Amino acid sequence: MHAIFLSTVPQLGWPHVLARLVVAAALGGAIGLERELRERGAGLRTHLVVCVGAALFTLVSAYGFEDFFAAAGTRIDPTRIAAQIVSGIGFLGAGAIIRQGLSVRGLTTAATLWLVAAIGMASGAGYYSAAIIATAGALLTLGPLRIVAYRLTRRFRDETERLLVELPAGGSPAPLIEAIERFGRVVSLDVAQEGDRRSVAIDVALHESNSPRVVAAVADLEGVLEVRWNE
Repeated sequence: MHAIFLSTVPQLGWPHVLARLVVAAALGGAIGLERELRERGAGLRTHLVVCVGAALFTLVSAYGFEDFFAAAGTRIDPTRIAAQIVSGIGFLGAGAIIRQGLSVRGLTTAATLWLVAAIGMASGAGYYSAAIIATAGALLTLGPLRIVAYRLTRRFRDETERLLVELPAGGSPAPLIEAIERFGRVVSLDVAQEGDRRSVAIDVALHESNSPRVVAAVADLEGVLEVRWNE
């Protein structure tokens, strides 16, 4: 059986509605501003709108149909609309994920969109303490904790650099990959045709400081016109 609740929830006045939407906008905007400063695809406006939208859905679900059900003498479930936010936000989060070559970007931004939807629901329900704590935790995770994690794992993680190679038109990047993987790992590869040349940009994760050896190995390949190493 579905959970049901008696239609006895009092109507909210304008001040309470405004307060809940303003809190949602402020908390969602705080997380969105952090994403905006890092130049992510979903920034301040997107996170703010998602958070306010989730809060509004929660308010409508809990209070929007109160008069109708009270007049009809029926029972309501105030979570019927808000529950759909959890699954619906996944479609928006998927749009923030971008595949670039062999790498994937946008997973953190998709997760923050999912989180601000939850923060908006908490704000819309008047659960301000949970919304504020979640926002503080998110900002801590995206900021200071990110720096700490990077410093702790840097010594155990391969350094990633970019190698730019110019080939004749139609040249295959396969020999480049074979030469590079003797010293490291290819993270991503982008190929662009420019006139009579093919430009290949390769992100390389090196096990050690082997950049001179990688450049020498690639430069010795037949057909390579130019090699540049971007640190």
